[in-house]
Amino acid sequence: MTAWLVLLSVGALLALLVQGRFAPAVLFGSWAVGYLLLGVVSEQQLLSSFSNPALITLLVLMLVSLALERSPLLDRFSNALLAGNETLGSLRLMGVTATLSAFLNNTAVVGSLLGVISRQRHIPASRLLIPLSYASILGGVTTLVGTSTNLVVNSFVVNAGLPPLGMFQFAWVGVPVALLCLAGLLFSARWLPRNHRQDKEISQAYFLEARVMPGSPLSGRSIEQNQLRSLDGLFLLEIVRQERLISPVSPEEVLEEEDILVFTGEVEKVQALQRFAGLQLFGNGADDLLASNLVEVVISNESELAKRTLQDVDFRTMFNAGVVGIRRGERRLTGQLGQIPLKVGDSLLLAVGPDFMQHRNIDRNFHILGNVQRPKLSNRQSLLAFAGFGTVIALAAANLFSLLNGLLVLLAALLASRVLTVGELRRRFPFELMIIIGSALTVAKALEGSGAAQLVADGMRALFSGHGVLGAFIGVYIITLLLTETVTNNAAAALAFPIGLSTAQAFGADPMPFIMAVAFGASACFIVPFGYQTHLMVYSPGRYRMTDYIKAGLPVSLIYSAGVLTLVPMVFPF
Repeated sequence: MTAWLVLLSVGALLALLVQGRFAPAVLFGSWAVGYLLLGVVSEQQLLSSFSNPALITLLVLMLVSLALERSPLLDRFSNALLAGNETLGSLRLMGVTATLSAFLNNTAVVGSLLGVISRQRHIPASRLLIPLSYASILGGVTTLVGTSTNLVVNSFVVNAGLPPLGMFQFAWVGVPVALLCLAGLLFSARWLPRNHRQDKEISQAYFLEARVMPGSPLSGRSIEQNQLRSLDGLFLLEIVRQERLISPVSPEEVLEEEDILVFTGEVEKVQALQRFAGLQLFGNGADDLLASNLVEVVISNESELAKRTLQDVDFRTMFNAGVVGIRRGERRLTGQLGQIPLKVGDSLLLAVGPDFMQHRNIDRNFHILGNVQRPKLSNRQSLLAFAGFGTVIALAAANLFSLLNGLLVLLAALLASRVLTVGELRRRFPFELMIIIGSALTVAKALEGSGAAQLVADGMRALFSGHGVLGAFIGVYIITLLLTETVTNNAAAALAFPIGLSTAQAFGADPMPFIMAVAFGASACFIVPFGYQTHLMVYSPGRYRMTDYIKAGLPVSLIYSAGVLTLVPMVFPF
């Protein structure tokens, strides 16, 4: 009976993850604590999940990556990558991205190149950003440290009492699959739109909101009388009045105090509003706004702004910036923008103060697309960081030093040389990832200990009894792929691993091909932009639609799946 209850609870967990109303960390954490309180897992099992060596390795690697992502290396040769015609530029970009992502955090690689690609004028950014995201995934699947998903799977492997995965154990399948997919991507990228991002078009992709202040001379007069119909570069689109939307706005419409005026057009011509007394822009007077620079940013996957509105946070105090406009993909968000829940990947146009880049929470919350950049490492610091990281990887690959010990030594060296600071580690520590993986390991123990995993394995064996172990292997891969397209990659790995391992045991097969099916399947997110963080990072800067991911990603997904399903059984026999 307990097995069925646990199985039903995991089904409920999956349904809530797909729904997306709650953060994965909240859901996994709640389920882990619930199993503890109900006696399904012991306190020792819960604590041991969070002290898993592979999980600690992943966390330390994420912290070390904070130094690597600040290296000026990518900025220096990124423009050279895109020189020449579009095909050669795309090929060079994808090749370099995949190579870097094999060893560096793919989010850091995409984040470093995102601003440079968005600003350059050689090739429309919309032709490059989806290939950039896909190439980072393809490079990541070739090594143990290339993507957090592989390290998450490794944490489950260690937790199951199996030998840990090797540094280049993925490469025998990952490298051929990556090369095939990059070739396919070179052709499927031709179907991507050519969204030319000239400066004027960028500004027109946003809206301005202005509030009529109490006592304003604008109140009690019509739009025509206030001369709000003939502004230089701006157009009054609608009025929000006490939760009621007035659109279109007639010239005879009389303004009232607390009205929210929504303008579209060239937001850089905000100076047109300077002459109107008693008009306030997002809590800041027009004079304050005009004294600032406009900077475009993308909300990062680590941001505390996700699923919160501008009214929920004291944005001005947090960042010394005012929000001028919001864009999501190709859509211009209108209405009362201050009440719209923000999402990872949204583009914000900010009017920033002079010390905007000095705020310590910028890196955690935003990827910056403007010319304003965070301070980079010096040449000496960059050399120390990359040489140290390369040495750690080489020693771990040669089994001369454990990866965890090497990363800990490197982290200590980066702190001692002040390349990283304790404050920076505190601000950027991946607490959410730690909660997800630690809790997911506890959920996996609940599945195993209650017998729920055995029920799933028996069901898989009955389902694929006529197709043998190969059919079961394909079934595990497909389940994982569907999970990663509907939830997140790490959540997909967490939910699919117990199924894969139990299925291998039910068939009496070597678990390694099933483990690889989960690892490669959890990174097979190419069709839906919401399951993978780098896809969301490029969603708004590229002004993409959902169909753009389908057109470019479906051929890549098919090639990827065919390669994995063919090569894994050959490299890792049953």
